[in-house]
Amino acid sequence: MSIRESLSIQGVGATPILVAHGTRSEHGVAMIADLAEKVSAQIGSTRVAFVDVLGPSPSEILREVDGSAIVVPAFLAEGYHVRKDLPDHIAASGHAATSVSRALGPDPELARVLAQRLTECGWRRGDSVVLAAAGSSDLFALGQVRRAATLLGAMIGERVPVGYVATASPRIADVVADTRSRTGRRVFIASYLLAHGLFHDRLHAAGADGVAQPLGADPRVVDLVVRRMRSVRPVLANS
Repeated sequence: MSIRESLSIQGVGATPILVAHGTRSEHGVAMIADLAEKVSAQIGSTRVAFVDVLGPSPSEILREVDGSAIVVPAFLAEGYHVRKDLPDHIAASGHAATSVSRALGPDPELARVLAQRLTECGWRRGDSVVLAAAGSSDLFALGQVRRAATLLGAMIGERVPVGYVATASPRIADVVADTRSRTGRRVFIASYLLAHGLFHDRLHAAGADGVAQPLGADPRVVDLVVRRMRSVRPVLANS
């Protein structure tokens, strides 16, 4: 049974909604749109909402939805936006027939994409790697970022320290400098970000020898969104 058929049977007309952070970067918005388009090719038309910076918001999208909705948080850790903002938007929408999946990360598939992005930017075995994340005030989310670094480290065969662009510490530039001093090797940044935007732009000023591209709409990311969708049983609109 395909995911499209599963959604139709479990929740009549269940509408898939991909919820991302939001960015002023046109390139970043295009990357999220590309991800949603590729997901749509597998499961049917997928709406996109943003919790910050630009719209439409999840509450605005949900008010337009008839029947059940399944929301996939396109976040790499379950911090404030996933655990507070998104439930608030759902409550504000008044749309009771809404199911929410796990966030995308951490996940071994994302570690595989990160490793490929590192190779694409010039990283080679023997070079050092640091993982760069946006940051969060949520300790649970920070623990998930460290888990992502552990998964990447297992993939490339060495410990991967974490640095943050905003909110949390240590900051990425400090981690790059410390890693270079400690190892005497080239240092590359694995960008634990989904799309281009201000945070990714800041990584180029962190002093690394190379900065990997964001995860983007890699086929493995697309498949992960679909798997997250499949893992949730929709709430029926008349339940």
